[in-house]
Amino acid sequence: MSAIAETASRGRTRRRRRVDGWQWAGRCFLLFMLLYTALPMIWMLITSIKSGFAATQFPPQWWPDEPTLASYQKLLDPQNSVGQDFLRFFWNSLFVSTVTTILSVIVAVPAAYAFSRFSFPGRNFLFFAVLLRNMFPAVIFLVPLFILMRAIGLVNTHGSLVLTYLTFGLPLAIWLLKGFYDNIPVQLEQAARIDGATRFQAFILIVMPLSTPGIIATAIYSFIGAWNEYIYAYTFLSKNDQLTLPVGIQRFFSENTTDFPGLMAASFMMSVPVVVLFLVLQRYFVRALTEGAVKH
Repeated sequence: MSAIAETASRGRTRRRRRVDGWQWAGRCFLLFMLLYTALPMIWMLITSIKSGFAATQFPPQWWPDEPTLASYQKLLDPQNSVGQDFLRFFWNSLFVSTVTTILSVIVAVPAAYAFSRFSFPGRNFLFFAVLLRNMFPAVIFLVPLFILMRAIGLVNTHGSLVLTYLTFGLPLAIWLLKGFYDNIPVQLEQAARIDGATRFQAFILIVMPLSTPGIIATAIYSFIGAWNEYIYAYTFLSKNDQLTLPVGIQRFFSENTTDFPGLMAASFMMSVPVVVLFLVLQRYFVRALTEGAVKH
């Protein structure tokens, strides 16, 4: 009996060591991915506090001898032209991204609920047709959409960007929310309707609170997509007072020189809202992806 127990104990020890090995491999991989994603942000931040000369030194100066916040002061000072332009671009990006996010949620929520709860002719065809657009790169639609926006008089307006971003963001938003609604039991709505609630009241009082993580995930996706978009903003907008941040920060490039500290400071400040938004709401985003991917 002692030999059998000793053999079993050795087997458990080997399994434990094997599991620990996989755990350490996973931790090393996560550490590598953390460094891979964090180092560009760190280098961007370090460059933004350098002087113009220190930012172009070779070999590079890893930490400036005299750190300065002059680039940030210039960007946030509304009294100079650079600060005025940056704050205007920041407001334009915030306005376009917020409007796009609100409209995406307003349209995607009822559309996803309809695909999840109702049966109608062509339902599966329409659902996959919604996703068909994501099979093609965004640049393919650039010229047709520009012609369309010019025909309806929306060139050089933020409305052209909002409509375009809705075209690109809604398919995945609908797909994400539909998977989430599929996992909310229909019996909860049926019980509410037995108690006298209409379908709309059951949706508002029962389904909407339960689908909050999915709605927040959809909002995050829509906001980040609109905030970072460059190609369509560069094509549709040419007036300086209409530009968004991804297009506006190219003003730090000139024919003969580039203000690298100013460019890195503007890029870092552009990244901060998205990073903060994701860090604050990431648990809702992960929950929506996992609950929408598993069928109960």
